[in-house]
Amino acid sequence: MEQGTKSKKTVFVGGISDDTDETAIYQSFSTFGEIVQVQLPSAVTNQSQQSQAKHRGFAFVTYGSSSDAQDAIDNMDMNELQGRVIKVNLARPMKGQLEASSNRAIWESEEWLQQHVKPLAQSGGVQGRIAQQGEQEDTQNKSDEDMEE
Repeated sequence: MEQGTKSKKTVFVGGISDDTDETAIYQSFSTFGEIVQVQLPSAVTNQSQQSQAKHRGFAFVTYGSSSDAQDAIDNMDMNELQGRVIKVNLARPMKGQLEASSNRAIWESEEWLQQHVKPLAQSGGVQGRIAQQGEQEDTQNKSDEDMEE
């Protein structure tokens, strides 16, 4: 399935309360059409705390058709769900999601390394300072020897 087609079938549901779960969202939004998936992103990134994890205050509901998704938006936007007024609109893909290396550090790219990395002696790092100090000591020793002659 194309990414653009899927995003037109997925709605963003924002402002949901802490006690709202996937079942409550499914029950509220299933009246508008066949739901393929309900996602409630977790607020905890640590796997050991997953059992007590709270959601992040929003959800994604993916419908079987884009017309069902539009019906849900038209009927549920600015309505109440479990005591909270929710915001419902079409989900947008994350910025940079289409890039193949979006989850990699920028310095893992060969192009970035070739453009930005300096040799260690020129970088000003620890090794560079040690090398510069060694050069300064050699220069100072030579000038001391010149003075003695």
